[in-house]
Parts: sequence; C-alpha cells; structure tokens
Amino acid sequence: MDATAALAAWENFYVIVGSSGAALTGLQFVVIALVAESSAHKSSEEIAAFGTPTVVHFCAVLFICAVLSAPWQALSGPAIALGCGGVLGVAYAVVIVIRALSQKRYQPVLEDWLWHVAFPFIAYATLLAAGLTIRLHPAPALFSVGAASLLLLFIGIHNAWDTVTYVTTGPGQADKKSPTG
Repeated sequence: MDATAALAAWENFYVIVGSSGAALTGLQFVVIALVAESSAHKSSEEIAAFGTPTVVHFCAVLFICAVLSAPWQALSGPAIALGCGGVLGVAYAVVIVIRALSQKRYQPVLEDWLWHVAFPFIAYATLLAAGLTIRLHPAPALFSVGAASLLLLFIGIHNAWDTVTYVTTGPGQADKKSPTG
C-alpha cells in the first residue's frame, strides 16, 4: 500500500482530531490563567507536574495530526516522525513522574497516577510501536496512531477538567482532589 492511499483514508479523522487538539491547547491556557487568578495559589512545581503535561499532550495530538496530514510519498517519513514522537513522549512520561514526586504541596492519588503517567505512557508507547511498524503493516499501525491520538486528547480533557474542578471548588471540596490537572 502506498503512502498516499494509506494516509488519504485518515484525512478527515486527523483534521477533526488535530483541530480539537489545537482548540483545547488554547483552552488549557485559559485554565492556567484561572489557576493563577484563584485564591488557591499553586506552586510552579504543581503546574509543571500537572498542568504543563496537559498542554504537551494536546500539542502532541496536533503534531501527530500534522505529520499524518502531510503529503508523504512514502511511509518512511511518517515512520520516523511518529517513532521520534513516541520516544520523546515516553521520556516525557518519566519527567512527569519525577515532577509529580518532587512537588510537595499535593499528594497524587491513584487516579492522578493513571491519568498523568500511565495513560500518557501507554499512548506514547503505542505511537512509538506504530512508528516502528507502519511501513510493514500500515493499516493496524494507523489505527494504533488514531487510538493514541484520541487517548492523548481524552487525557488532556480529563486533566483540564480536574484543574477546573480543583480551582473552582478548592482542595478537599472536589470529588477529585487534583492540584492542577
């Protein structure tokens, strides 16, 4: 299967998902502005651990969609881009763990570890695997990329919502006790 045919079938999917990722990136900036203006002041360590990754995940979705919407003539280009994105994402998941453990004002609960670390790691590892296999098995790899993109989008939505509920209801008041995401 040539690159043009394999990627053309996904064009509408990536336009929709990429547009959503871009719009939600902007909304996350609004969320961070709300955090900054709230009476429940957050430390930069909390923002780095729980807020910044949300923007990174939305931007990763935008990156994936842009890569797969480009007019590639062969699948080697997207394979390299997706593989590199997967490697960087897996490494960033490790950075998130370090940041979550180093901040002192909020004690993450199981839900935080799932949504901020485990699920992003799974999404980026899936992206890496797709990058490694897209040339040999384009159809399953593209479905994997689609799943990883949607997972990152849903992670960002969940974590942004946690931020809003935490800021608007205060610590100890929300059902989900998350600092900024």
